Formats: sequence, C-alpha cells, structure tokens
Amino acid sequence: MFAAVVTEFGKPPTYQEFPDPQPRPGEVVVEVLAAGLHRRVRSGAAGSHYTSDGTLPLVPGFDGVGRTPDGARVFISGLDAPNGSMAERVAVPADRLIPLPDAVPDDQAAALMNPAMSAWVALTQRAALRPHETVLVLGATGSAGQSAVRLAKHLGAAKVIAAGRNPQALAALPELGADEVVTLTADALAVAADVDVVVDYLWGPPAELTLAAIGGARADHAHRLRWVHVGAMAGPTITLPAAALRKTNIDISGSGQGSVSAEDLHEAHRQLLQALPDTGLRIDTLTMPLSDVEHAWSRETPTGTRILLIPAQQR
Repeated sequence: MFAAVVTEFGKPPTYQEFPDPQPRPGEVVVEVLAAGLHRRVRSGAAGSHYTSDGTLPLVPGFDGVGRTPDGARVFISGLDAPNGSMAERVAVPADRLIPLPDAVPDDQAAALMNPAMSAWVALTQRAALRPHETVLVLGATGSAGQSAVRLAKHLGAAKVIAAGRNPQALAALPELGADEVVTLTADALAVAADVDVVVDYLWGPPAELTLAAIGGARADHAHRLRWVHVGAMAGPTITLPAAALRKTNIDISGSGQGSVSAEDLHEAHRQLLQALPDTGLRIDTLTMPLSDVEHAWSRETPTGTRILLIPAQQR
C-alpha cells in the first residue's frame, strides 16, 4: 500500500510504498477515508510528543475516519506509532472502532474530533463540569479553544469567558456561546474573574498571572476552583507560589494521554460523536490527497481550518 512515511525526525513525511498492515488477534484492517493533520500528529511525526519512543520509520496519524470490511463507517483514534492513519489501510483493535453516526460527515469527524475531544475530556472527565457553573477558556481562539467554548455551553455552563490574543477569532466567539471575551496582550495577560472551571490551552505566563488574578477575585476562597491544563502554547512551565495553594482552594490537573485511561478515552469519543450533531460545532477543512503530504506539511492555513489527507482511492 501507499502511505506517508517519516524516515527522519525533523523532516516531513514522504509518500511511498509501505508494508500492508498485518493484523494481530483482535485487530481489524480498516480502509482509511480521511486523516486530519493537527498538532498532535505533527509532534508525533517529529518525535517530540511525550509518548514518542523514537521508532523509525513511522506512519503519522493519530486518528481518522475509515471503513471496515463490512462497509461500516467508523472513527478511529489512539493509534500507536509506527502505524498511523496516514495510509491507505491501518490495523486497528476492534474495541477502538466507534461507529460514525449518519449525521456526522467524514470530513467533520476527521477534522473536528481531535480539538473537540481535548475540550470534551477536560470538561467532562477532568473538571466534571456541572450545570450553571462558570467556565474560563484560556486560549480560546484556536480550534480546540473554540470547541471548549461551545461545548461548555452545550454541557450547561451558565457563563463562559473566552480569553485569547486573536481579535478576529475573539469577535466570532459570542456566536459559539461566549458570554464575555477578554483580549490578552503583552501588557495584559491575566483574566480576573470568579469562575468554577478553567480550561487552559496556554500555560506559561498567562496561567501564572491568571491564577493570581482569579485568587484575588473570588468571593469565597474556599469554593473549589478546578484548573485543567490542556496545552502549553505560551510556555511549558510556570512558577507557582506556595501561598496561592494555601489561600485559595485550587485543584490543578492535566488532560491528555496518560491522565485518562484508554477505556475512559474510548467512552469519551463515543459520547462526543453521539453529541456532535447537537453541539453546532463545525470546522473549515482543506482536503488534499495523501500523495501531497510533503506540501500539506508546509501549507499554511487560516486559523480554524484543518487539513485533511485523503488516500488515493478516495480522491
């Protein structure tokens, strides 16, 4: 078969022949219909993701949409290197296959599930969001942050505060459910608000300053704040003063591979796919043939647009 293949970390994958998948007991060979090119895929292909074990060559692709031998459309996720979804076929454990609802098109499932899942798991499993609570999305202007805004409202948040740097993207967030938007600038990286949940895609200085600002804005310091770290767009570390943990009731947790069990992630995927038609979430896509993977790797797209790679037989 043909696949996108990484032979050297730091260089884009190339389109070349690759051995057909050899399914192990309990696996199904799935025909790939579409695979999304997103940040998780890029870091895996670069060998820089925290789950990377340095194996080469590898086929990138963490998730995607496929068709089983009996013709069923399925969503696949949690693929392990070196056998990713950017290939004509991939072997997948049968228990990782999730039937795709008829109301969810291939392109939306392949493009939207990765950013939306980051928000869904953070809100439902790590923060355990309850109806009528207030949510701050720190870093709300990317695809994942936008998904977090919409899903927080879908899950019953009474108020959603969206903070980010991109003015154009911020202006569109009220349509997704943001009740308040805050522009983060070099001179104003903090959000001072009395909230129940923070979904943080930034970390770094904005997290440091916002933690302090929220601490000063709380009406009841003993009321628990659930801070869920999802991304580190503003920096990989923070300085956390000890007093911040003593004067305010704060739970800080992470959301990603390793912080949630494989079983819980699978169930979260299933729940989100069922809910997706009712959320109103959509994402712009740019479809490219898998054979153009090198070009796709360097292709710049507008914020909120996801590149989808389509194997040759699907063009």
